[in-house]
Amino acid sequence: MQPTFVLVHGAFANSFSLAPLQAELGLLGHRSVAVDLPGHGFGATYTRAYQAPQDLGELAIAPGSIKGVTLADNAAHLIGILERAKRNGPVILVAHSRGGVTATAAANARPDLIDRIVYVAAWCPVDLGIGAYYAEPEMATVDAASLGLAMAGNPADLGLLRVNFRTADPDALAAFKAAFLADGTDEEFLTFLNTFQPDENLDAGTDADRAQAATWGRIPKSFVRLADDALRTRAVRRSPRPRCGPVQAPSMCSGPRSDSL
Repeated sequence: MQPTFVLVHGAFANSFSLAPLQAELGLLGHRSVAVDLPGHGFGATYTRAYQAPQDLGELAIAPGSIKGVTLADNAAHLIGILERAKRNGPVILVAHSRGGVTATAAANARPDLIDRIVYVAAWCPVDLGIGAYYAEPEMATVDAASLGLAMAGNPADLGLLRVNFRTADPDALAAFKAAFLADGTDEEFLTFLNTFQPDENLDAGTDADRAQAATWGRIPKSFVRLADDALRTRAVRRSPRPRCGPVQAPSMCSGPRSDSL
């Protein structure tokens, strides 16, 4: 039976950003489903304050639909989709960037629904939690503050992360380009940036959400590491290790592009 590819987006992204990949899969004869996690895609919040001319004061306080969404909510939503896809045959779960955390949580809970996981420049917390990885010495070279240049509002007050991706601040745009599409043209970068949504949920998981050997460890895996990834250092991109219990030795390949798909 032909497999179904279930595609999971990263932070501030949605199923729209996976459309080119879906098109290529379709032209190769493969069935795929692009997931919108809760509060993403058509479920995202775009306030009038985000339109031009922008009202930055209102943007900083306007409520967002993603407030209160947790990693558990994301995993439950993904599991529901995996259950439906599995009725049609094998399932290959493909996760990009922060979507890897949701994929890992789903695999911890329901390994029976997944025939292979593909992590594309994605977080796969095995030895450490996400916060602990960012504290690693090699992460000192990563500009984790680039989103802060266009942060809107206080995350603690909003209950979510909000970034003004429609900013005209040249420093913020330069930082975004370096982080997300350093090897693209300015025109390609702006097109890519306009697929982003302003809000993201706060919950990226804890140590309890790390990959579990007894469940996640049973699933075959592939790790696609992007050689010019500016958001994850080489040490962190290597972090998924087959020594986490009875894990099948994963296949590895590298791509030349930066964090964007």
